[in-house]
Amino acid sequence: MVVQAYILIQTDVGKAAEVAREIAGLKGITLAEDVTGPYDVIVRAEARNVDELGTLVVQKVQNLAGITRTLTCPVVHI
Repeated sequence: MVVQAYILIQTDVGKAAEVAREIAGLKGITLAEDVTGPYDVIVRAEARNVDELGTLVVQKVQNLAGITRTLTCPVVHI
């Protein structure tokens, strides 16, 4: 079973489009959009398990230049 999540990202001013483009190229990212509102980029990610998802967020996404904060929202099927 695949674990999916939305990652809500705040960026430095003027960096949303650049961050979205960089994130879109990462393995495990299925969608990356720059948006308006309290978050600058919204990403849809998937991984084989929660640990792999955590590794993707912490080691790959959060290390990109221009990102100031992330909020990961796992998808649940109720």
